[in-house]
Amino acid sequence: MSYRKKLIEVALPLDAINTASAREKSIRHGHPSTLHLWWSRKPLATCRAMLFASLVDDPSEHPELFPTEKAQEAERTRLFRLIEDLVKWENSNDEKILGEVRAEILKSTDGNPPPALDPFAGGGSIPLEAQRLGLEAHASDLNPVAVLINKALIEFPPKFAGQPPINPEARKYGDWHGARGLADDIRYYGKWMRDEVERRIGHLYPKVTLPNNYGGGAATVIAWLWVRTVKCPNPACGGQMPLTNKWWLSQKKGKQTWVEPQIDHTTTPPTIHFAIASGEGKPQIGTVNRQGIKCIACGTAVSFDHVRDQGKAGRMSTQLMTIVAEGQQGRIYLVPNNEHVVAATQSVPKEAPKTNLPKQALGFRVQLYGMTKHCDLFTPRQLIALTTFSDLIHEVRAKIVSDANIVGFSLDGAYVDAVETYLAIAIDRLADRNSIICSWDVTRDSTRNTFARQAIPMVWNFAEANPFSESTGNFLGAIDWVAEVVQQSPCCIQGKAWHRDAITRANGITRPLISTDPPYYDNIGYADLSDFFYVWLRRSLSSTYPELFSTMLVPKAQELVATPYRFNGSKNEAQSFFEIGLKKAFEHMYAIQSPDYPLTVYYAFKQAESETDTYREEGGSENSIKVTASTGWETMLEGLIQSGFSITGTWPIRTEMANRSVGMGINALASSIVLVCRPRSENTSIASRRQFMNELKAELPQALKQSSMAVSLPWIWHRLASVPAWLSTRAIVKSLSQMARQSECVQRCN
Repeated sequence: MSYRKKLIEVALPLDAINTASAREKSIRHGHPSTLHLWWSRKPLATCRAMLFASLVDDPSEHPELFPTEKAQEAERTRLFRLIEDLVKWENSNDEKILGEVRAEILKSTDGNPPPALDPFAGGGSIPLEAQRLGLEAHASDLNPVAVLINKALIEFPPKFAGQPPINPEARKYGDWHGARGLADDIRYYGKWMRDEVERRIGHLYPKVTLPNNYGGGAATVIAWLWVRTVKCPNPACGGQMPLTNKWWLSQKKGKQTWVEPQIDHTTTPPTIHFAIASGEGKPQIGTVNRQGIKCIACGTAVSFDHVRDQGKAGRMSTQLMTIVAEGQQGRIYLVPNNEHVVAATQSVPKEAPKTNLPKQALGFRVQLYGMTKHCDLFTPRQLIALTTFSDLIHEVRAKIVSDANIVGFSLDGAYVDAVETYLAIAIDRLADRNSIICSWDVTRDSTRNTFARQAIPMVWNFAEANPFSESTGNFLGAIDWVAEVVQQSPCCIQGKAWHRDAITRANGITRPLISTDPPYYDNIGYADLSDFFYVWLRRSLSSTYPELFSTMLVPKAQELVATPYRFNGSKNEAQSFFEIGLKKAFEHMYAIQSPDYPLTVYYAFKQAESETDTYREEGGSENSIKVTASTGWETMLEGLIQSGFSITGTWPIRTEMANRSVGMGINALASSIVLVCRPRSENTSIASRRQFMNELKAELPQALKQSSMAVSLPWIWHRLASVPAWLSTRAIVKSLSQMARQSECVQRCN
């Protein structure tokens, strides 16, 4: 099979790519990842570099221009410098650099760059970066939340680029290049929503009166900090035990503040109140640790089983512990008062998402404590706020149409859809900061979001943010985050997001360049997690996108995830489902991928699993080996190989956060590899397992020694793809993984 070898198949400036990718995780405002939360999203710098290197010819393919190795190396160095500039965040929209990059792509694609397709688009990093490079980008995903994210990233901004806003306050200004006009309307109508919701339910969020030592007067509350309680099982006590693993409120230097629980034994049962302390001291230890709970009133040791039983019986309560207000010198922590307790609990939402949480799912723990529905993840006040914001989306549509008529603007219905979509996404951001899973970050004095990790864990004491404040967790902040992403969108070429699974062909895509980030075997339950957002998006946008929100929850049956709980606990059935589905997806990619460009597949390693595997040599004798590998990694490789691909390059990249993604003690994602694949030639030679292993042992050390940029060992994967069917491919994969993990390259990657 004849093709021009691409730069990604020869060499990359991996250090620069990894440095930019790691730095990108600390960049927030305006970064596309802040539009809407998605799990294990790949860094834009990595995607940008890999796509560029997949399109640009390696200099060795043009001996007429670069006749010597020295000339070829000089040209690679020039391309490396261009990549080093390209991956820097501050150059994301630098038209000079992007112009040079697009010119290189046109040169290597004979002036006709292919469309780009990501069949597992997820959070949209790959399609967005393909669009930035000047390609027609197509994003396909089965998950409706992912489809909506991709619409917001690659469809709407270029479609309405250069269009002035509808709102009457901003049309008098003149510069609306890019998606600035769309962003301005998001801000305007978002503020209108915020003001209208506050008019309707603002009485549920009262101000607090400051004590004289803080200047007196009324102050806006930032957050209410609540602690869960259950009745002590000791008959001689029977008090409501506060459940908390810490009493700290702030650990900022010079501002250390904590809660002092005060026990009143004159009442029966004893009651507990809270005071605020600060200074050089420190709080007592919390009441909850890994072993169980201790009643603060009587000292009784209580098991988690008792707390779970109380929760399932509906007897777990909450008690207001602290009110956080904004003062002139920063956060002010105040003791609770009855007015604020009544405001938080006096109203019950008329409607709330009564959809069921999964009985069992990756990273879900709250069901053990009686929380079985999505509405159980919010306080009554939070439900009232979120339902009011969601229902107001329909009124926004009428207001936009009215404003357009007043100024005589010819309105495209799709534009109203776009503004509605971004406002609904802002509500999702609000929900992420306003659930009973949100804890108080004592190092930053702010609320953590619901999905601080890829899970819905049990949180003992939680922070309820004020959506009408000007601080953490407020709605205008959510609107601003969304609008900033839209304003910085590349807007260079139209993209398309498709609601499809990975084996259904999207219309209008011919011979694309495919780059994708498939599901991670059994590590992330995207559908179960995204239901948290889906229930609010469906409430807001079901009439706008009836095809996306036709089901009560995100579709689960077709999702490629090897989770036994979806197969009556059978690991084998779960694994078989994943393997078959992934193989079909790769076969589809094989059928439609342009032969001129390599397929790139991202795969995040799990931590190692050890087991014994057997294989049979040519002579018929059976052998056993102790191997260390990831089942998901093996499945990925087997799916590619069985689908007819040969792996011509491997690149270790830093795409995963250092902290565990699901939880402590769980086999979590560690690092990523980008696999570079080509269709396998029909006349590929055959190697025995012994020949393969001997060649591997002989060549691997020297290949590592000679590799200065990174490890790209296409010959290993080429030989691996050629082993006969009667050998255990999985055993070879495991042997290779075991050797690779011991090598310097993977240690650097991790």
